[in-house]
Amino acid sequence: MRRAVAVRLSALLAAGALTAATGVALSTTTASAAAAGGVTGYATQNGGTTGGAGGQTVRATTGTAIHQALCGRADSSTPITIQVEGTINHGNTTKVSGSSCNTAADKIELKQISNVTIVGVGNGAVFDQLGIHIREASNIVIQNVTVRNVKKSGSPTSNGGDAIGMESDVRNVWVDHVTLEASGGESEGYDGLFDMKDNTQYVTLSYSVLRNSGRGGLIGSSESDRSNGYVTFHHNLYENIDSRAPLLRGGIAHMYNNHYKRLNDSGINSRAGARAKVDNNYFEDSKDVLGTFYTDEAGYWQVGGNVFDNVTWSSRSGDHNPAGPNPTSNTSVSIPYGFTLDGANCVPNVVAQTAGAGKGLKVSDGSCTPQNPDPTDPGEPTDPGPTDPPAGTNLSLGAGADGSSKASGTSYGNVVDGNTSTYWSPSGSTGSVSVKWGSATTVSKVNVRLASGSGTIGAYRLLNHDTGAVLATGSGSGTVAFSPVSLKKITLEITNASGTPRIAEFETYAS
Repeated sequence: MRRAVAVRLSALLAAGALTAATGVALSTTTASAAAAGGVTGYATQNGGTTGGAGGQTVRATTGTAIHQALCGRADSSTPITIQVEGTINHGNTTKVSGSSCNTAADKIELKQISNVTIVGVGNGAVFDQLGIHIREASNIVIQNVTVRNVKKSGSPTSNGGDAIGMESDVRNVWVDHVTLEASGGESEGYDGLFDMKDNTQYVTLSYSVLRNSGRGGLIGSSESDRSNGYVTFHHNLYENIDSRAPLLRGGIAHMYNNHYKRLNDSGINSRAGARAKVDNNYFEDSKDVLGTFYTDEAGYWQVGGNVFDNVTWSSRSGDHNPAGPNPTSNTSVSIPYGFTLDGANCVPNVVAQTAGAGKGLKVSDGSCTPQNPDPTDPGEPTDPGPTDPPAGTNLSLGAGADGSSKASGTSYGNVVDGNTSTYWSPSGSTGSVSVKWGSATTVSKVNVRLASGSGTIGAYRLLNHDTGAVLATGSGSGTVAFSPVSLKKITLEITNASGTPRIAEFETYAS
């Protein structure tokens, strides 16, 4: 039997400015929506969440390339956007070392870093049996990716069995338009899809799909781990989840406009003093969708506007205390940001069209009609193409050249001959080419020119070949500057490309 509860829009405090990622301020005194596609929820607080905005954009098709991009930054807080395409798995993910990273071979490791965006592009990004681990990190955006079948037991294992896991002093994370899925519960080797613990705060999960798992996710690893919170969940689909949708220990969470379908044992589990604001959600074909379960330490909730469609409720006994069959509020939660509620009855349709990876980043503006995002697309890696050279003398003219294996009919010397009709190409899509001198030479700029018919450089590193130090990272061709360095050999290392690059000239300049 379907029972609709009247929609209630609570008065909100005037919202603060949104982050630089949207460039939009919320200043109305009633609920209002963020710019289409912009960061929302608690991730807008505490200074906001911008990820890698304003930094370089690189392309990666392997886990190793993701780690290389992180390790190739000037320092651990240099902004970077990593566009991912293809399947990322154990076979193509290795540990990479560097002063700006702390990576591991069995997971995508975002550890002790900040200001990073990972976004799926092109034909999509799938992290297969490989989890994303965020630890001692801040200002992280993960968007438009699928993470599936991450295990904590069996083979292979990754990330403690969490699809996305956050722990140890994590701040400001926005996870948006992702698909997180497993193929069973703990007995099959899986753990949580979206876990937060040990002082993780200011997180938003939006327009995402979580399905086919024993555990949707938790906030707090134990009854004593109450340092987490300020988490928003909106316009997500939880489907075929046994429990933890989510489990909340202490802290505050805001759940609005989510579609919960087939929560098999329990749903939103507010306990250990937690407070959940539960607005305009659609619960369907589920059991005990809200309450305090498996503990005698009570949690609390404020409810309004929800629809309960074929939801069954157990009797209260011992440590099992469902909020139904007629859920009523037992606390009040003040929300500091602006938001617009879709009517609960249209949530299944809106979520079906917007939630998950590969949905075009569509969002809702509260009209029950999906909207295209603004901006409309994450974009392609920056590739300015051939440019006028910097002022001064091209130091590569007359220098030597060598590198990794080269394609048939090409030559290393073609990159230092001043002729853009000749070129060097790697034997595949990746490889390296170097300019070298007989004595130390000071270099502070490089200009990479591509020949006609070249593939696109998705990601590269410039290395001081003498010391192995990374001078710069980037994508595409054109000019890049860095701090002046005296060296005998400089290397252009192409770590990712679309097609086969044709490097016509590898120009170097002192200033």
